[in-house]
Amino acid sequence: MEPDGRRGARRALGRLLEAVLASRAEANAVFDILALLQSEDQEEIQDAVRACSRLFGALLERGELFVGQLPPEEMVMAVPRKAGAVCPDSWAVQVLGKSRRMGTLPLGSQGATRKYKVWMRHRYQSCCNRLAELLAHPSFQVTELALSTLMKFVQLEGTHPLEKPKWEGSYLFPRQLFKSVVEGLLSPEEDRSLLLSQFREYLEHDDIRYHAMQAATDTVARVTDRHPEVPLAFWNNAFTLLSAVSLPHQDGAASSFYVKRVEHSDKWKVMHLKEHRKAFQLMWLGFLKHKLPVSLYKKVLVIMHDSILPHLAQPSLMIDFLTRAYDVGGAISLLALNGLFILIHKHNLEYPDFYQKLYGLLDPSVFHVKYRARFFHLADLFLSSSHLPAYLVAAFAKRLSRLALTAPPEALLMVLPFICNLLRRHPACRVLVHRPQGPELDADPYDPGEEDPAKSRALESSLWELQALQQHYHPEVSQAASVINQALSVPEVSIAPLLELTAFEIFERDLKKKGPEAVPLEFVPAQGLLGRPADLCAQHFVLS
Repeated sequence: MEPDGRRGARRALGRLLEAVLASRAEANAVFDILALLQSEDQEEIQDAVRACSRLFGALLERGELFVGQLPPEEMVMAVPRKAGAVCPDSWAVQVLGKSRRMGTLPLGSQGATRKYKVWMRHRYQSCCNRLAELLAHPSFQVTELALSTLMKFVQLEGTHPLEKPKWEGSYLFPRQLFKSVVEGLLSPEEDRSLLLSQFREYLEHDDIRYHAMQAATDTVARVTDRHPEVPLAFWNNAFTLLSAVSLPHQDGAASSFYVKRVEHSDKWKVMHLKEHRKAFQLMWLGFLKHKLPVSLYKKVLVIMHDSILPHLAQPSLMIDFLTRAYDVGGAISLLALNGLFILIHKHNLEYPDFYQKLYGLLDPSVFHVKYRARFFHLADLFLSSSHLPAYLVAAFAKRLSRLALTAPPEALLMVLPFICNLLRRHPACRVLVHRPQGPELDADPYDPGEEDPAKSRALESSLWELQALQQHYHPEVSQAASVINQALSVPEVSIAPLLELTAFEIFERDLKKKGPEAVPLEFVPAQGLLGRPADLCAQHFVLS
């Protein structure tokens, strides 16, 4: 049950709230409500946030906050003293934001009403500033409540604007308030991933998404200018927000608005998808022009082809980032292939050294990286063109054959059909398997250290490595390598089912195979692996 003290404090807070809403003469009670936002008690803060939500939400709907360029409080609240007039209550300076209390003014007058609205608008501003600070509170319950309250104010300010329209029918959105929300989410100090996951639901609305992109662009520029070395937490927060932005694929007017409008105008930029694409492009270009941590490069490249490039107004502007990533080497280069593939095939990008760099990516680690399947899928697409010169295809086939000598079985079952497909597509390269008296290892003209495939002399060599793999210990590998002994069929072998093959799957598949019931073995029964009885292998496998 709720303690009596807590219940009493909550009722007292409710009475203060009702008093402020009922009479302007009780306006000074706002300070007691705002003071609770500074409390160290989590439940008191939550009660105060809910009270502020009700209070300022009602004031916004009733139009009791000043509309227009907010003047300084001291200028408006100064009351000139006339001869013989009774001086109002002194303007006592409060600790909270050095704010002034309302004096006992004749609130029926027009001037006093304006002063009240200005004064209350300053209190509302103080409340919003404190709510933005609470986005960094250690308690997630407090941060979540602060976020939802700020977004409620964004919605109400959009419906009941606190600024005057520049012209009739102009688009008004509380940009400054919303920008403070985005800045609070993109903290340079702490991880905000959990709070950002709550913010994702707001990004489904077209107006929120559009202004979130603009606010994120401004925040990234501001933080990177102020910090010589941007903290990793900021980059992670920024990527979490940016990657959550998803644009519709089809052109059409925006229809889902968080801020409710009576009428919509085609003159508003927020109504058009092309303007969203421009904002999306500026957001990502402003983010990717900076030097990112290696872990973020990988995350960006993973979603580049599917979630970024299709929504850019000018996808070709990503060429600089993708070429830089492609030159890094390792897994980052492998991941950059997806984006480059789209730019080359769909946007007519010319990349003269592309195949040379692709050839350079073939090293022993390519069979062990996390993105092996993606790399070979794209390499298969790049090498599918019949217009490629024979020396280039031969260099790739030879390099893969040489690497296959040390590759694991699960990779060989994919690479061997890959090489055979290259020979099927390019008959001029079949000379590599029709040299029965080809050079041996010590006389092979192929230069594995040459970076330029045109100078590797692969066409002068042979695929003797595949013949060596016909003696592989795994029967499926030796069978796959023996395909070159036969006439290669015209239809290619699909490597798609083999791209994700793992050693565990091969092991499980071999265990499920049923061999002959009786197989003649040694007349002396084996007692253990390698002659060691009662060892670990003998416990799990019955040797007969």
